[in-house]
Amino acid sequence: MSLVHNHDNTVPRPALLLSVGLVATTLALTALVQTGVLNREAVPSVARANAGVVAAEVRHLSFGDRADGAVVVKDTDSGETLAVLHGENDGGGFVRGVMRGMARERKMNNIGQATPFELSLWRNGSLSLLDPATGRSVELGSFGPDNRAAFVRFLKSAAKADAA
Repeated sequence: MSLVHNHDNTVPRPALLLSVGLVATTLALTALVQTGVLNREAVPSVARANAGVVAAEVRHLSFGDRADGAVVVKDTDSGETLAVLHGENDGGGFVRGVMRGMARERKMNNIGQATPFELSLWRNGSLSLLDPATGRSVELGSFGPDNRAAFVRFLKSAAKADAA
């Protein structure tokens, strides 16, 4: 009884060469950005600062979980409860997802919940959520108009527009 043992490469040579080329290109581009030869993509907060764009409105918010799974959103300056979000239909799913990421960052850095988050509407129309405790910022317009609206409603200007 003889066993056949085959040492042929099962990956086609052109595919292997393309894979190696892709990895090499990725490493080269990363090195060029890290050394400053190539500029990295614009960071929105840096681009706004360079352009002199100022905030049209800033609201300080806290987000808390209730035992029933709802998220309570409060204005920390006034103590006013802005919303109690129960699920996907009221935008709570997106808000919960963003805040879960922010909370994870705070937990990794052993930072408590005392510092409020800053929701900023910029004069150029962009909307961001900043965690001053960690420096992490999320550009909320990046997630589409419905998800942006889930946070816009917490602004005082949105409340005034709804009342009118």
